[in-house]
Amino acid sequence: MPVNLSIKNVPDDIVRGLHNRAARNSRTLQQELLAILRQAAEGQDEVGLDTLLANAQRKKPTLDERTSKVLAAQDVEKEKTAKKFADLLGTPDAKED
Repeated sequence: MPVNLSIKNVPDDIVRGLHNRAARNSRTLQQELLAILRQAAEGQDEVGLDTLLANAQRKKPTLDERTSKVLAAQDVEKEKTAKKFADLLGTPDAKED
């Protein structure tokens, strides 16, 4: 049974590209999109429960790991900003790298 699909907020450049591709292939936009979807779905095996379980059990970074990476990146940015201010103000204790 056919299903209607809708994609929202497609950037203008992508829409223009799809229109150009459709025109190049002598198709309507609808026909071109359907051809693209057919090609993408071609040869896809059905996903079984084993695959879903295996994907769910793969190690994913914990919130703590992600948080520490974000905090470390923020600390680096703060140090860079502090050094820039110190350099601009000519503070004698500015670190030399």
